[in-house]
Amino acid sequence: MFRRRTQTTTDATPVPDVDPKPVTTPAKGRPTPKRAEAQGRRRSPVTAPKNRKEAYRQARERDRLLRDKAREGMMRGEDRYLPARDRGPVRKFARDFVDARRLPGQYFLPAVLVIMLLSMIPFPIEIRRWVLTVYTMSLPVVLVLVVGSSFYVAGKVKKLAAARFPDEDLKGVGFYAAMRSSQIRRLRFPKPTVQPGGAPVPDSSPKK
Repeated sequence: MFRRRTQTTTDATPVPDVDPKPVTTPAKGRPTPKRAEAQGRRRSPVTAPKNRKEAYRQARERDRLLRDKAREGMMRGEDRYLPARDRGPVRKFARDFVDARRLPGQYFLPAVLVIMLLSMIPFPIEIRRWVLTVYTMSLPVVLVLVVGSSFYVAGKVKKLAAARFPDEDLKGVGFYAAMRSSQIRRLRFPKPTVQPGGAPVPDSSPKK
């Protein structure tokens, strides 16, 4: 009634034992490092502070390195390190416009300082009178030149910035440029990135 299933017999033919050709990998010239060793090389050594005093010292060292990095970035004029009043392409344009020109305002303070020093030197009375006469006569002229130059710079920068950056905020850019034009070039911050005439300032940072 029920049929008995016939079991399939496997081939009883013996298979000859053939040694497979060993697969060799090319030598890399050095032993393969273990995983733990490779991970250990990638990790920078971290020394845990032994006590609270050591932790404070490490924290101060990290803060000092961050301050040095920020100060160097500010000196280079990197936007992310600058104060809010100096950030943005409009302020950068205003700085470059002023720094590329020799304006009367940048010579005002040095000239006043030189005349004051000359008036303090014990020259003969005739020379001192001549110095004071030159000072009193030239001061109004210099003031007029400085004020006129400031108004010119403010108006020119605002007009050019409006044409070049129509979507940017131009509030205060004219006053910003005028104030920079009255500063001594060496004391300007951020430092000028262009020379008088418009050429870039050579990079004086040490080569690594």
